[in-house]
Amino acid sequence: MNEPVRHLVVIGNGMVGARFAEEVARRDPHGQRVRLTIVGAEDEPAYNRVLLSGVITGAYTAEDIRLPQPDQPWITYRTGTAAQTIDTSTRSITLDDGTHLDYDELILATGARAAFPPITGVAAPDGTPAEGVTALRDMTDCHRVRALTRPGAPVVVLGGGVLGLEAARGLAERGARVSVVESSPWIMRRQIDQPAAQILADLYTAIGVTVHSWRVAARWVPGTGLELDDGRTLAGDALIVTAGVRANTELASNAGIAVEHGVLVDDTLTTSHPRVHAIGDCAQHPGGGTGLVQPGWEQAAALADLLTGTAPNARYRGARPVTRLKAEGIDLTALGEVDADATAETVTISDPYGGRYAKLSVREDRVAGAVLLGFPEAASTIAQLYDTATAVPSDRLALVQGRPQPEDSTTAQVETDPLVCRCNAVTRGGIEAAWLDGARTRETIAEATRATTGCGSCIRDVNALLSGWSNATPADVT
Repeated sequence: MNEPVRHLVVIGNGMVGARFAEEVARRDPHGQRVRLTIVGAEDEPAYNRVLLSGVITGAYTAEDIRLPQPDQPWITYRTGTAAQTIDTSTRSITLDDGTHLDYDELILATGARAAFPPITGVAAPDGTPAEGVTALRDMTDCHRVRALTRPGAPVVVLGGGVLGLEAARGLAERGARVSVVESSPWIMRRQIDQPAAQILADLYTAIGVTVHSWRVAARWVPGTGLELDDGRTLAGDALIVTAGVRANTELASNAGIAVEHGVLVDDTLTTSHPRVHAIGDCAQHPGGGTGLVQPGWEQAAALADLLTGTAPNARYRGARPVTRLKAEGIDLTALGEVDADATAETVTISDPYGGRYAKLSVREDRVAGAVLLGFPEAASTIAQLYDTATAVPSDRLALVQGRPQPEDSTTAQVETDPLVCRCNAVTRGGIEAAWLDGARTRETIAEATRATTGCGSCIRDVNALLSGWSNATPADVT
């Protein structure tokens, strides 16, 4: 006698919710163990919001950034419908169209929303963006940015983190006159140190983006611009707010599930209620991971292992943060501890004239942290050493400079089949295999391997491989 199929309900059809559906479909392709219902408030199919800045520039269309979506008959999509309440006692959800869903296991993938700072003129009384103001969190925001900005017109970006800098670069490519305002002493304060930030700011200045660090916004005046705390006013037809996010925890909190900054979860991604789980930006795990693509996808994979029963010992242990700035002409990778040099051996290269900076911190022969601006070859190798906790070669300076070290077996092993897409752990060999199987475009490579469907930083590398292989058989990676 067959066991009854369990019903999993996912609230949220964003990057992590969609990835969970894909992971479940890979583990249970015929729906013999579970059936799945995905509830999504947006009418849009799942898309890669990390690449929204590319939609602003026209580098991608909305179709280009769609995420893979399994279409097995045992998976039901309820898009354009929002969950209103959760009743954990009856294991049911009420939707805003008046219908109800029963579940055996509930997965919260509700993500996070843009946080509008308490600055006069930025938000309306109901919390929505005021005139001339927008966030950059979803496709609706992306359309609003394009409607508010024009070539040659001034635009202010509030927030000098990764999203703000990527948005600024995209707007500059469209011909806008862009100013970035960051309240911290330097841009990307969480990921890089001050010397790297100064060189990065100079690179932005060279492309026409003015960076104002350690400045606090005082008031937004529609049609005029943003007033700063030092009395200056930055001209702006539009204000793009990228000053942080707030986890969507209201559903969980109203259901009596424990929340702090996010929905509290353990290593099994389980909340304070044993039949409710949380993944992605709405989840708060002791090991971190909020705001990054790869940890969210690792959580989706671990939870899919657990709920399909394919790997009952699966656990999410926390994030190993790697940040890549995806801005045309600027190659920046930051990983590990920003201030690791206080307790670790550190090699630093500073080349302001060439727009390059590198810092590698090593503790107990392992990568503790690194900032690599303008050193793409070294960034790839060091990121792999960091991911695998492999011993660092003895010649650290050569490693930072991206020079080959044939005498060192550890580096040779790492570089045998280099990782191209870190988000999905796709190596050059994996991409080559897909090419040999007939995948000749970035889209078909993505379909076959998932490469380029994460943070997008590997798109350039994948395109370069395809271009090099277009008229020749790819070289062996071994």
